[in-house]
Amino acid sequence: MTDTPETAPEGTLEAGPESGLAKTFDPAQIEAKWYQHWESEGLFRPERADAQPFTIVNPPPNVTGSLHIGHALDNTLQDIVIRHERLKGKDALWVVGTDHAGIATQMVVERQMEAKQDKRANYTREQFIEKVWEWKAESGGTITGQLRRLGCSMDWSREQFTMDPHFTKAVVKVFVDLHKQGLIYRDKRLVNWDPKFRTAISDLEVETRETNGHFWHIKYPLSDGSGHIHVATTRPETMLADMAVAVNPEDERYKELLARGATVTLPLTGREIPIVADEHADPELGSGAVKITPGHDFNDFEVGKRAGFKAGDMLNMLDADAKVCQTQDGLVPSQFIGMDRFEARKAIVQFLEDDGLLEKVEDRVIQTPFGDRSGVVIEPWLTDQWYVDAQTLAGPPLEAVRSGAIEIVPKSWEKTFFNWMENIQPWCVSRQLWWGHRIPAWFSEDGEIFVAETEEEAQAQAGNKKLTRDEDVLDTWFSSALWPFATLGWPDEDAPLLKKHYPNDLLVSGFDILFFWDARMAMQGIHFMKEVPWKRLYLHGLVRAADGQKMSKSKGNVVDPLGLIDKYGADALRFFMAAMESQGRDVKMDEKRVEGYRNFATKLWNAARFCQSNGIVASTSIKAPEATSAVNKWIIGEVVETVAALDKAMADLRFDAAANAIYHFVWNQFCDWYIELIKGNFDEETKAVAGWVLDQILVMLHPFMPFVTEELWSKMGAREQDLIVAAWPAPEASVDAEAKAEVEWLIALIGNLRGAKSELGIAPGARLTAYVANPSDATRAVIGRNGTVIDRLARLDAIVFEAAPAGAAMQVGAGDATLAIPLEGVIDIATEKARLEKAMAASVKERDSLDKRLGNPAFVEKAKPEAIDKARADHAHHSAEAERLAAALARLG
Repeated sequence: MTDTPETAPEGTLEAGPESGLAKTFDPAQIEAKWYQHWESEGLFRPERADAQPFTIVNPPPNVTGSLHIGHALDNTLQDIVIRHERLKGKDALWVVGTDHAGIATQMVVERQMEAKQDKRANYTREQFIEKVWEWKAESGGTITGQLRRLGCSMDWSREQFTMDPHFTKAVVKVFVDLHKQGLIYRDKRLVNWDPKFRTAISDLEVETRETNGHFWHIKYPLSDGSGHIHVATTRPETMLADMAVAVNPEDERYKELLARGATVTLPLTGREIPIVADEHADPELGSGAVKITPGHDFNDFEVGKRAGFKAGDMLNMLDADAKVCQTQDGLVPSQFIGMDRFEARKAIVQFLEDDGLLEKVEDRVIQTPFGDRSGVVIEPWLTDQWYVDAQTLAGPPLEAVRSGAIEIVPKSWEKTFFNWMENIQPWCVSRQLWWGHRIPAWFSEDGEIFVAETEEEAQAQAGNKKLTRDEDVLDTWFSSALWPFATLGWPDEDAPLLKKHYPNDLLVSGFDILFFWDARMAMQGIHFMKEVPWKRLYLHGLVRAADGQKMSKSKGNVVDPLGLIDKYGADALRFFMAAMESQGRDVKMDEKRVEGYRNFATKLWNAARFCQSNGIVASTSIKAPEATSAVNKWIIGEVVETVAALDKAMADLRFDAAANAIYHFVWNQFCDWYIELIKGNFDEETKAVAGWVLDQILVMLHPFMPFVTEELWSKMGAREQDLIVAAWPAPEASVDAEAKAEVEWLIALIGNLRGAKSELGIAPGARLTAYVANPSDATRAVIGRNGTVIDRLARLDAIVFEAAPAGAAMQVGAGDATLAIPLEGVIDIATEKARLEKAMAASVKERDSLDKRLGNPAFVEKAKPEAIDKARADHAHHSAEAERLAAALARLG
């Protein structure tokens, strides 16, 4: 990441009133103007028919969504890449669109209905869907306007929606083709069931929360009357559908029961169930015996299968509303039928207690699954659903990553990818909703299923059988898995965009959707296109609160990116995201840094005004101008090195390194030194070089800060094209080693002398005399050629090539030279030494105290993370301060 951005007073590079740029940089004034211009002129995807393609598809945000800080990071990184590739002359396509977001959108519309004392049940399916489309037309897509505010240069002319007719056609074809190939099938399995929305939901939509609950220890009577077996559960109501008790086959306590085929007779239902051997039972936990409810627990489902129970025979004791229903064997007592699951829990616990079968109750904190939108406890529920054979489809993506056909960046994520894909489970793709892609399957009255792209085709398969269409829709992730190719015209294999832009070059994604979206795109892309969907997959981290905590509304630490844009401008927020995006790490939010990057834009603005007011205007050359002076040769070489650093960082997807390279070049080399060094010497060569360098800055910085750079580009002189479609720097120059050494010598002298003055309390403007004993020829030459600059910036009346007079002097290094500067009459040596010694003693004392605290295991283990971080920061500060003061004392001799 970059160093902490400077937050010093702005406007240090003042320009005269003749400057064509406004005196004050105001992001709000330029952002809306330039975005509208770029979009209306078609500059996000200019006509480049013969250019090399470069393609990114944007992870489609929910049509119900609003821009959050994670979107800001994800889309900033993508925009930096696409703008960089566009500047390099490529046919850069950034596909944009929104996801229909089945459950989220249906929920929004139903809530609107509830607010008007209306409900979905009052409408037919078709009428309700029409209302959803009306909502989308009026309120959907808010986030697309917010992405524009961030500066995202997407191809809006081809904005996609996952429910568009062409996309729906692709979704239906994929389902039908996979079914024909035996890769989609209907099965009875456990799903995450949301009783409020009455639908299956994906793992991503399940939020695990800690809740205060209980562990009930229950005695199950052995059927032969010889005793009891003890089990414990957090969900005693599920005993109504228990089908076995599992014990570990190596558990000595139960070997005799297993050997004689002992059974248990359940309380309440009287159901006789077997005691089975299974390694799922842990002898070290409690009694080592576990009740098995295959129809209501994911682990139990697998145990049940191993015990020989078929899914169709597993008992289900809950209906779609999570109320108790009768099981297949009819053994649930009538008084429980229709009870809510939690009411049934209380009643069953009371029965067990009254019957002497409740051994004890322990208080426990339980990891409980909730629907992230409904807020109700999710129920594992046995139901018929459609599944994708994910194991078969996972094979080619695994091989693609192993072979390098898909490169995952950072590489450390490969292990996680392999582990999940190698152990992948069947993918449930059906949802019990009205809004979404309706499953293209029809049922005859005798239960036969016909899958086809149209009802006419299904009827042709069924003959004269009466058909009813499946009521379910497809999981949103099923359709979005087709995003890299269905957005380009597939299933028309001759679609021009598809032929040119598939496979995509890069996917930028949060690591949290690696399996839900990224892996599934890889499966579907390779299966249907016979090529990987993208060549590289970049996984970034989360944006966290400043203290490292995950942002959440309940914690009150959520940061609104639009608020930051209003306050500091989009460019500042974008640069913050890039500078803080370090591979394999989360981003910690820091508003002071955002403010600092706004000041960075202001510094560049003021530098441009200064240049403009001194006759420096836009360059007409991509190639570097001819230069004879050392300072001009030096700055051209710095451009060459910065372009190379940027190109390498972008090739490696090191956004922090790229931001660091351009930040330091602009702030340090150009603003702080080059402009200072050329002041008062604006000859034609210098004006040409300065104008060219400023142009290169605007081009290199444009992917990170598009608005301020485009505004400056437009105001520095006549242009053949807007900056967004300009050419990436090609200096056709090299680093002049001699000029570099000369200017770096001057920078070292001036910088070190200014620092020494500050340390010793000498006024910055104080004029001094320096002595250099036995200078090298190179040192003599540099001093001889740069007397005016040394006089103006170092404030030295003279540099004498002999030993300094006897007495106190401060030592300043520059290159191979050490300059001695007498201090007699400049400061009170004794007083200054005393001041420095006192300050150093205080810093050393504080440093050592913090060192002991941080070395104390009790402090590190018990203190809050923020307290530890502060102690470490304070220790680093006082250590550096002690070193600085020691150096200052050493200067005094």
